[in-house]
Amino acid sequence: VQLQASGGGLVQAGGSLRLSCTDSKRTSSNNGMGWFRQAPGKEREFVAAISWRGGATIYADSVKGRFTISRDNAENTLYLQMNNLKPEDTAVYYCALSPQSTITSEMYSSRSYNMWGQGTQVTVSS
Repeated sequence: VQLQASGGGLVQAGGSLRLSCTDSKRTSSNNGMGWFRQAPGKEREFVAAISWRGGATIYADSVKGRFTISRDNAENTLYLQMNNLKPEDTAVYYCALSPQSTITSEMYSSRSYNMWGQGTQVTVSS
C-alpha cells in the first residue's frame, strides 16, 4: 500500500484528532492530495484537499473552520487536524492522491483521485 493513513480513534465530542497519511514510495510531492470520509450506509464524501505546494486548500462546508489540511513534502506526509469533533464526523477517513497538482473544482470529486489509502476509523461519541 503506497498511502498509509493513521491517527484515527475514539474521541468525545469537542475533542481533537490528527490524521496522517504517509506516501511510502515518495512520489506525491508534485500531486494534489485530499481527504475523504465514508460513514456506514453513506457514500464517500469530500472533506478537504491541498495543492502540491500546500499553498491552496479547499474544504467541505461541514468541516470548514474545524478541520485543517496540511502537508510536509520533505516527509512525504499529508495531515488532517480535526478540532471540535462532532458525532456526525464519525466515519472511515481516506487519504487520496490526485494527478492534478493545483486546486480546481474537480478536486471535490473522488473521480479526480487515482490512488487511495486504506482508511482510518474516526469515532466521535456524544
